[in-house]
Amino acid sequence: MPISVCRWGLSALLTLGLLPGHAHRPPRAAKSAAGRVAAWLTTPDQTQRLQRQAADLVFKKEKGAATGAVIEIDDSQRFQTMDGFGYCLTGGSAELLHAMSAPARAKLLRELFGTGPDEIGVSYLRLSIGASDLDAQVFSYDDLPAGQTDPTLAKFSLAPDEPHLIPVLKEILAINPSLKLLGSPWSPPAWMKTNEATKGGSLKPEFYPAYAQYFVKYLQGMQAHGIRLDAVTVQNEPLHPGNNPSLLMPAEPQAEFIGQHLGPAFQKAGLKTKIICYDHNADKPEYPLTVLGNPTANPYVDGSAFHLYAGPIEALSKVHDAFPTKHIYFTEEWVGSRSTFDKNLGWHIKNLFIGAPRNWARNVLEWNLAADPQQNPHTPGGCSECLGAVTLAPGDAVTRNVAYYTVAQASKFVRPGAVRIGSTSAGVLPNVAYRTPTGGHVLLVLNDQPTPQTFGVRHQGQAVQATLPAGAVATYVW
Repeated sequence: MPISVCRWGLSALLTLGLLPGHAHRPPRAAKSAAGRVAAWLTTPDQTQRLQRQAADLVFKKEKGAATGAVIEIDDSQRFQTMDGFGYCLTGGSAELLHAMSAPARAKLLRELFGTGPDEIGVSYLRLSIGASDLDAQVFSYDDLPAGQTDPTLAKFSLAPDEPHLIPVLKEILAINPSLKLLGSPWSPPAWMKTNEATKGGSLKPEFYPAYAQYFVKYLQGMQAHGIRLDAVTVQNEPLHPGNNPSLLMPAEPQAEFIGQHLGPAFQKAGLKTKIICYDHNADKPEYPLTVLGNPTANPYVDGSAFHLYAGPIEALSKVHDAFPTKHIYFTEEWVGSRSTFDKNLGWHIKNLFIGAPRNWARNVLEWNLAADPQQNPHTPGGCSECLGAVTLAPGDAVTRNVAYYTVAQASKFVRPGAVRIGSTSAGVLPNVAYRTPTGGHVLLVLNDQPTPQTFGVRHQGQAVQATLPAGAVATYVW
């Protein structure tokens, strides 16, 4: 995966000096005075990690030609409203967090989900409905001996989530009650499937009604614990039946399941939880286009979710343009444990945190929140090289990895309700801009070049000039 990102200097050709990064403490998000721009920087060599720069930039009336490329900020161009940035809270992540001492866990969760000066403000989490491949074992909420079925779901139980996931989630919601939650299943119970196994197979049509009620019971059960989900996707990676657990669900069966079963079941139960289709790679936009084009399914579908293990990020706009009233979500991208910080930083910032919102995504989620030093836990056959945003080791040791910083460069500053606005791109400086709910502005910029880049930012007749080191990312706030 490539490098990238950005950084500011003072007016004219002044370049800010590099300051040591804070390994364990996010910087204070002190407000700048009117006309001043605060900058937070992460560099690929990790000398700076979400580091507040010592000197603010100052907007001034522009005189003469700017040095380098110019990013024009245009408040009149308004695009999608953002739901948030964050991670996938797998069962394995919750288990590791729950194993920490209570004071250490409280401190880390406050750092992740709080919005104070030393916190990064994660505002969106994805949960697995049943096990994902980053749980210690495979399970559903209605597992039965081989040959048995339970079409009335009499044996349905959230018991597998009650030891770790639900308690940790309650602690998180106590810190941020407005946190948005998305649920995604990796597999239905095996008895509902054509191969009667957790891996692969398809959902038997005769169990479509029961599986719709399975979602209903899950959402109602979580609500009984005080946990409300904003949305669900119908199936994680429906075209990848080789994971454990997993399910093959082509577009036509998904449209049928939503339109004739899941949507009506939610409506009858009075559930306001959004239904999101697809939840797979950007190389198959025809999948969500098929679901959204189904007249029975369409009224129940809020939008489409994407990953980026294949295909171009621009495919998200293709789906948006065909169905502009339906929303776009970006729900998963992993970091490999054998890859390096510098290779991941720029690629993730450019494609996910800049590319996805510029192609209409309302959220951006990294996979996954936490793992141990050996990238455990995971199911047999599950991902054995998925690096967590944080690595949690015995003794409450916490290591903050690249996905911690890619998310933080956005989540700390772009709060839910922010609106993406116009910002020009000169090719060498990928960027995305927002108007915040309080009327401020945020600009995320990446220098994806092998040399430092000096550039200007114009807004409302004034300009500042900044310089970013090679491969660096910066967030500018005014």
